[in-house]
Amino acid sequence: MQSHFGSLDGLRVVDLSRVLAGPLCTQILGDHGAEVIKVEPPAGDDTRRWGPPFVGEGSSAYYESLNRNKRNVCLDLKGEPGQAALRRLLENADVLVENFRQGTLASWGLSDETIRSRWPRLVHCRITGFGADGPRGGSPGYDAVAQALGGLMSINGEAAGPPLKVGVPIVDMVTGFYAVSGIMFALHERERSGSGQLIDLALFDTAVSLLHPHSSSWLADGTEARRTGSAHPTIQPYDTFEARDGQIFIAVGNDDQFERLCHFLNLPSLLQDTRFTSNGDRVRNQLALKEALSPALAVLEREHLDDSFRALGIPAGNVQTVSEALQDAQSVARSMVLQIGGRRAVGIPIKLSRTPGAVVTPPHAKGQDTEEVLGELARDSDPTH
Repeated sequence: MQSHFGSLDGLRVVDLSRVLAGPLCTQILGDHGAEVIKVEPPAGDDTRRWGPPFVGEGSSAYYESLNRNKRNVCLDLKGEPGQAALRRLLENADVLVENFRQGTLASWGLSDETIRSRWPRLVHCRITGFGADGPRGGSPGYDAVAQALGGLMSINGEAAGPPLKVGVPIVDMVTGFYAVSGIMFALHERERSGSGQLIDLALFDTAVSLLHPHSSSWLADGTEARRTGSAHPTIQPYDTFEARDGQIFIAVGNDDQFERLCHFLNLPSLLQDTRFTSNGDRVRNQLALKEALSPALAVLEREHLDDSFRALGIPAGNVQTVSEALQDAQSVARSMVLQIGGRRAVGIPIKLSRTPGAVVTPPHAKGQDTEEVLGELARDSDPTH
């Protein structure tokens, strides 16, 4: 059982998902107080072996980052005993999260129709690569495949370079966030109707949804997106610049900020240059603008620039490594790195004032809670108990 009272206290979630999107979704629910029961097959979640590095016995850092605040039950769902145990788990569950290929649950006697009729209040969240319909319906999919097919790779990278996938599994992660949102929508609606419903999420759909502002530009006038490196396609200056001791990103979002930037760099002449009068002008002349700004920035140190821009209200930040970001004073102030069971973990980004989330337990070993959970189910179903 969860030992803290977060905003989702009393919610029971059965997590049949593996890899990233589903486990991330259920971890977020667990961070905020839901009781999450993760069901793993005898071979375990694939990501337990996605290393090095490994943390503890038989578990990768990858797996550990997605499965805290969960109880762990090991069941062989290909056989009747495991399927019977799963049915008992679903008897008093509020949410089911799974990412099996289309038809897998039905082959175990748990078709959508069966789930809907037997557990009418259950919110069923399904995550797949492409959904069940369309020419790719039912096909397997991973994050990078969705990035490729969904257009994200085509817009990521330097202008003269090849398409690149984003450096984090952005499609999987946002699908996990969408799953949390969909579950919350369905639970809210259940308060009115008394009925659960199916939430159908596909990695491909997520990838397409992330194409802003390139998708809106193409839909508006047929403008085909192009790779611009770190530069923004519709705002300038909004790009990475070289300082004397490294890189800094400057994000000027309006004319007032641009005026302050020019005065700080002692470049007031740029304000009179018709190529840079408005944001639209600056976007059309982005290369000339970067050429004009770069020499003045290149002679200054990053920390001086960062401090000065913050004082002037100009959005900017040094380009930091992962280790630098995790040790940044802002990460410390916002509790974005936590100690849990002698291990370090990323903190909780959703911060509620009255019912904050909490990291209560590290990821459990495969099957650690099987006997305890099945014992509780047996007691719950015993009318003499």
